[in-house]
Amino acid sequence: MSHPPIAFKILTAAQWAQFQADGVFAGAPVDLADGYIHLSTADQLQGTLDKHFAGQSGLVIAEIDLVPLRDTIRWEVSRGGALFPHIYGPLPLSAVLASRDA
Repeated sequence: MSHPPIAFKILTAAQWAQFQADGVFAGAPVDLADGYIHLSTADQLQGTLDKHFAGQSGLVIAEIDLVPLRDTIRWEVSRGGALFPHIYGPLPLSAVLASRDA
């Protein structure tokens, strides 16, 4: 089974601003605690928003190109037994294809 080449990272406005300023994202507090950066596929995105970001405003969804990150991506079982893309390492701003408000 092949994995999609695109995934999504949900960030707070402050995290997004810092990511843009630094040119690299080391992770949100949950990412740092877990040891990897959590991403969602297009099909998983709404479920992640509903479960982990309900009621929050000012969120940004970054569309991530996984191709240049392939050496740091692991597809691991998470919510509901689905495989989620996780980045083991920093996320460079150069991998962001687009962003939009959540």
